[in-house]
Order: sequence, then C-alpha cells, then structure tokens
Amino acid sequence: MAGLPSDISGRPLWLLAELTYRCPLQCPYCSNPVDFARRSDELSTADWMRVLNEARQLGAMQLGFSGGEPLLRHDLEELIGEARRLGYYSNLITSGVGMDEERVARFKQAGLDHIQVSFQASSEELNNFLGGTASFQHKLDMARAVKAHGYPMVLNIVIHRQNIDQIEDIIRMTIDLKADFVELASTQYYGWSKLNLDALLPTREQLRNAEAVARRYQEMMKDRMKIIYVVPDYYEERPKACMNGWGSIFLTIAPDGTALPCHAAQQLPGLTFPNVRDQSIEEIWSHSSAFQHFRGFEWMQEPCRSCPDKTKDFGGCRCQAYMMTGDATATDPVCSKSPRHGQLRAEVERIASLAGSSAPAQPLVFRNSRNSRALSPPVES
Repeated sequence: MAGLPSDISGRPLWLLAELTYRCPLQCPYCSNPVDFARRSDELSTADWMRVLNEARQLGAMQLGFSGGEPLLRHDLEELIGEARRLGYYSNLITSGVGMDEERVARFKQAGLDHIQVSFQASSEELNNFLGGTASFQHKLDMARAVKAHGYPMVLNIVIHRQNIDQIEDIIRMTIDLKADFVELASTQYYGWSKLNLDALLPTREQLRNAEAVARRYQEMMKDRMKIIYVVPDYYEERPKACMNGWGSIFLTIAPDGTALPCHAAQQLPGLTFPNVRDQSIEEIWSHSSAFQHFRGFEWMQEPCRSCPDKTKDFGGCRCQAYMMTGDATATDPVCSKSPRHGQLRAEVERIASLAGSSAPAQPLVFRNSRNSRALSPPVES
C-alpha cells in the first residue's frame, strides 16, 4: 500500500477508534469501563483526523469506528471520508440506533467499507429489555437498509445466559435478513459484563446445546453465509491469543484520547497509559512504557515462561488474569496449566449452581450514567 513503511511487522495494523462512550442503549454486558460517565472529555474532530493520519503512516490498515455508539458523533461522515482518503478499510460497529437510510447512503458516499449491526436477541421483547430501549424494529429496518445499499450484511449478537436459549431463533432471524456474516459473540467478561457475571455466564448444558445448534447451521449455511461462534473463555482449557499479543498489532484509542493495547487495559494497576493529545502515535507505540510492559516474554511467570505455547497464546489475556487473580503478570487462569485454573473451574460451578437455584436471581445492572456514577468513585483532578 502506498505511503506505508516497508516493514510492517510490529506495527499497529488494526486501529479501534472508540469515538464516544455515549450510547442510547443500556446493555448489561457492555465492555465499556464501568466508570464511563466520569470520562466525558472526547477528542475533537481535528484530534481524530491527526490520529487517523499518524496511525496510517505507522502502518494501520483496518479501522473500526466504535463506542459507545459512534453514530452519536456528528462528525462521523467527515471521519469516514478522511479514512477513505488515507486508504483505510473502515468498519462501523453500531447498534443502528441513530441511523436512517439516508445516513447509510451518506456513509456509502463518504467511503465506508463495512457496517456491523448488533442485535440483543431474536425476540422484540428480550431485545428491547436487554438494550433498555425499544430498538428491535428499527434494527431490522437498518439491517435491511445496509444490505440495500450494497454493504455486506454483518450482524453481531452477544450471547449469554439471558439469550443463549434463543440461539436457533437468532440464527433464523439472520437468515431471514439475508446476512452474509454472523458473529455469535460469546460475552467476554470485562466492564459491565464482569459486573453481571453471575447473571450472564451460561451453564455448561446451555453452552453444549448452543454449540450444537451453531455447528449445525454452520454446515447447513456454509455456501450462503459465514457463522462465527466462539466458546466463552471461562469454559476453555487454553487461553486465546488476546489481541494477538500485547502491543503487537492492535491499537485502541479511547474517547478521551487514551491509547491502549486493548479496550479493557485501563483497569490494570501500575500502568500509566499515554494520551494522543500529548504524544504522537509513533511515540506511544514504539516508546511508551505501557505499550512495552507486556511485549515479548520476559515479563512472564512460570509456567508461561517455559511453555512452548507462549508463542501462540502470549500467556493469554492480561486483563482476565488480573481480574481473576489480582496479578496482571499471572498465567491466564483459563489455561489448564495455570495454578489458578482450579479456582476458575470452582467459580464456574458456583455460578452454575446459582443458575439452577430457586433463590431470586441477582438483578442485572444496566449500563447507564446513573449506575456508572454510583459504581465508580470520582476521578481525582
């Protein structure tokens, strides 16, 4: 690609631009920080233009516009146009709320390559309950508008205990919508989903049934659509190669300009993450201590340090390791080789026992500004 460095190894090839934490939905599984309501200082249009340019010069090729709900940014079309001018392959990750067919057409004209529309469930009642707003019919309309304007139909449904028993109906809904790609995205337990873990983690039986349904439809629809289904980390024996390794190819920019190796990294103690208002993308990526911290293998504890799989999984997820053990350098407890793997199995069984109990379930905590302020201390100035 023109304008790119000849050596693109160790470059931020994938840029996630979290344009805002504002969102019309209140999903209790959102991966945004629980304290998002205290993080309102969004980058300006000019700031984002500079970020896109600097990241592209450093090697970024894929660009995701995300949030919150990126449609709430009135400069979104302008940013899409700049992304096209710079040569990105750009993707809008959206609930569809705040979009109409005219805006879909403007996105096409501006040069957007890809739109991913999310649903919360296959039934209007559950979809609207989980999203906290009457959005289901509008989502159907927007999915059809995306298809009508020549985009690949890409649908995302986050799967958890509250909707996993609808999985066949969910897949049938995507077939009715003539989807090209369907991501049945098992909840990853960060942010609000971690807060609601006891109410969201599926039971092993639910997971077995859902996986069987997904596999059946993957085979049935293999010539018409691609269905992606991933088992939740909590039920795995080996960790995923989180972000393909810390500071390897993924770069996230939070709405306030904080630069992160992944969207959940701000929770890790002892790290100060740089801000694009103060440093260039080149300085951040190549020289900041936070991005260097978990690169390579020297930071690893045993058994990771001696494990031949370390070049495949990079020790797993640092955020997950921290949340489960209190130590960000620990082996991800998802791994069966981890000294803490048994504790994770016990936690899974504890949650499963709650799911089968007749005791009243803990109510979901919905992602909204009121709950965010109540659950997080004020940020020190």
